[in-house]
Amino acid sequence: MPEPRRGSGGRGDAPGGGAHRAAGGRGRAVTGVAAAVVTAVLAVFVAGQVEDGTESRAQAQTPDARNGAGAASRSDSRPTPRPPAAPVTYEQKMAKKYPLDQRMPASGEFMTVGGHDKAPGKGEVLRYRVDVEKGLPLDGGLFATAVHRTLNDDRSWGHGGTRTFERVSSGRADFVVTLASPATTAKWCAKSDLDITVDNVSCDSAATDRVMINAYRWAQGAETYGDRMYEYRQMLINHEVGHRLGHNHESCGKAGAPAPVMMQQTKFLTTDGVTCKPNAWPFPK
Repeated sequence: MPEPRRGSGGRGDAPGGGAHRAAGGRGRAVTGVAAAVVTAVLAVFVAGQVEDGTESRAQAQTPDARNGAGAASRSDSRPTPRPPAAPVTYEQKMAKKYPLDQRMPASGEFMTVGGHDKAPGKGEVLRYRVDVEKGLPLDGGLFATAVHRTLNDDRSWGHGGTRTFERVSSGRADFVVTLASPATTAKWCAKSDLDITVDNVSCDSAATDRVMINAYRWAQGAETYGDRMYEYRQMLINHEVGHRLGHNHESCGKAGAPAPVMMQQTKFLTTDGVTCKPNAWPFPK
C-alpha cells in the first residue's frame, strides 16, 4: 500500500513558514536598533539637561560663592594701604628740640661736613667750613644748612650786599663753624681765655679758627626763647659769627624793642631793668 504523501500543511513544511520566520527576525532586529537609538538620544538629552543645570547654577552663584568664602576673608583682612608720610621740612627740623645730655662723653675729634655751598650774594666773599664733633647724636647736614641759610639771609651780616658767605669742605677757610659737645666747647673756648662752663654757652675762640657752637644749646635752646627753637638757632649762629666779624656784646636799649643780636640772649633779655624781646638778626625787618 503506497505511503501517503506529506502534505504541505505539515509542521515542518507548512507553506510560507520560512518566510514568516525571516520576517520575524528582521522585525526584531529593527526593533532593537530603534530601541538603541532612542536610548542614545535619551542619554544625550539627559546629559545636556545635567550640563545646562550645572552651568545655570554656576552662573547664578555670586563671585564670592564661586571663589569660596576664603577669598573674601583674605581680601577683607588685608590692611588698607596708607599714603606715604610727607617728608619733614627744614623748618620743622629747625623748630624741634633734640635730646642731649649736657654731660655726654666727648670724643674731641671733628668731622667736616662734605659738600659746597656757593656764596649767593654780592660784596666781600667769606669762606667758612663746618665741622661737627664725632659721636654727636645730631644732624650735621641740618646744622650746615642752617649756618649757610642764616648767614646769607639779608637780615644777617651780609645785609645790603656788604658781604656774602661761601661754605667749603676743603682748602682755605676764613673760619670754621664748629658744633661740639659742652666739654669740647669748653676746651676750645679756654684756648682764648673764655670760661663758658658757668652758663654752658657758646663762644668765638678768637685765638683759633673755630667759632664754637655748644651742642647742648643747639639741641635744647634756652629759657629766654622757650620753644622758639628756630629763632634761637638763628640767633646763636649770628651772635657767635658776629664776634668773629669784630662785634662785641651789647645791651638792651629800649623796653619792648628787639634785643640786639650781640646781646647775651642765651643768659638774659634784661639789662639795667630794661627788657627786650628775643631777636635773631643783626638787621631785623
